[in-house]
Amino acid sequence: MYVQLYDTTLRDGSQGEGVNFSLQDKLMITKKLDELGFDYIEGGYPLSNEKDFEYFQKVQELNLKHAKVCAFGMTRRRGVQASEDVGMRALVDSKAPVCTVVGKTWDLHVTEVLRVDLEENISMIRDSVSYLVSEGREVIYDAEHFFDGYAANPEYALQTILAAQEAGANLIVCCDTNGGSLPGRLVKILNEVRSKVSTNLGIHCHNDSDVAVANSLAAVEAGAVQVQGTINGIGERCGNADLISVAANLSLKYEGHEVLSQGSGLSHMTELSRYVYELANMNFRVNQAFVGRSAFAHKGGMHVHAVNRIAHSYEHIDPETVGNERRILVSELSGRSNIVAMTTKYKLDHDQELMTQILERVQELENEGYQFEAAEASFDLLVKKLAGTYEPKFKRIHYRVNVETAGQTDPLTEATVKLTIDGDGPLRHEVGEGDGPVNALDTALRKALLPTYPNLKGMNLVDYKVRVINSTEGTAASVRVVIESKDEHDVWSTVGVSENIIEASWLALVDAIEYKLFKDDGDVKHSV
Repeated sequence: MYVQLYDTTLRDGSQGEGVNFSLQDKLMITKKLDELGFDYIEGGYPLSNEKDFEYFQKVQELNLKHAKVCAFGMTRRRGVQASEDVGMRALVDSKAPVCTVVGKTWDLHVTEVLRVDLEENISMIRDSVSYLVSEGREVIYDAEHFFDGYAANPEYALQTILAAQEAGANLIVCCDTNGGSLPGRLVKILNEVRSKVSTNLGIHCHNDSDVAVANSLAAVEAGAVQVQGTINGIGERCGNADLISVAANLSLKYEGHEVLSQGSGLSHMTELSRYVYELANMNFRVNQAFVGRSAFAHKGGMHVHAVNRIAHSYEHIDPETVGNERRILVSELSGRSNIVAMTTKYKLDHDQELMTQILERVQELENEGYQFEAAEASFDLLVKKLAGTYEPKFKRIHYRVNVETAGQTDPLTEATVKLTIDGDGPLRHEVGEGDGPVNALDTALRKALLPTYPNLKGMNLVDYKVRVINSTEGTAASVRVVIESKDEHDVWSTVGVSENIIEASWLALVDAIEYKLFKDDGDVKHSV
């Protein structure tokens, strides 16, 4: 059975708090979804704003290979013919091949929110669907608040979707708009509806009870042929069903079910997830099922030992099937298995004495406040140092950071660094200004290093975290600084610990730059 995936990231997803897509973002996501085999892409409501209106003009230039673009709208207004309703006309004028129309199912919403009588609402549904069908559009009817409406007044809820069926809707989608339904209740209602409705059914679940994916999968088992949702589950309030998880579960866990017509789309789910996070300017959810950085991360020594022997003993799928990767974390909880797994890429695992030395050093440093599970690039450099293969790309002679204020103006931060390149190489003495001490140090370091290492131009600092370790010491407490960096290929994290926040930042910053230089030379095997 093929299950259609209907993506509403660009409309329902953008209603999430803090989510905003530019027109170009929306077009890029549309193209990516089409490449991976999604069946329907809801572009927005063409009447709501200028950006959505322009989207439907520009999307026609994309030459999509598979996906159908959908324009979203509401039923006609009361007392207005569908052909004269401005919302209906906007759907037709969008030239979208598919129109998704949402209508009221719950009698409470009809009488108290829309403030129309029950029969008028039925007419509004019937007229809207019929008009769009007459205009040659494929019509998907979204029955809003369906499960709450059916629970309150099953006879009327059924009348609303029968009206859409009689008017020619190609698909009727039952929506758990409040996200309050649980799988058992949802399946019971769907089974009752399927016995009375001949049109194919779809499902649209919100995640307010944290079961949107479970509800969507249960609906498919109950006969739904389409699942609506968003990438990463973003959306209003608690979000929508995450189509990443829906696609992976249906493809890998449900025998006889297929999704994503392009075949290889599933192996790009991790890439798609992070692509949407980046365009939405959101942080990755590390523990996200299937595609999160921690989804296949192993920390406990017993777990790592088992995974090294039989991967599926602690992994429910092969990470590569969804484009993810296994990660072995190193911490004070690590056993020898963690160290062996992390150093296999350097072909050092045969040296048992070195393995013991690394484990002991990790435990010592973590006791001081280091945390290598969040800074795998620093761990890679530590291994090189202990293995005797580390030759620093530069050596610090000294640095100085100065912060000055005058009156009510913003502080001026200036950093001076003096260092040598490649051991006894040329001396560099540079000054840099920045918004703060770390930014100023980074600026000065780059000025000193770029003449010798121009590839540092492609490296950026993307995150900076500070954590007080022993807070009982007050202002004399040690701090841990973790810096996340990236270039055009990779993302990596480094760590520094000191009682001085500037020194802790310097240590993490130097590791970040050293890792970049070793990586580009091929001296480290990136796995972060």
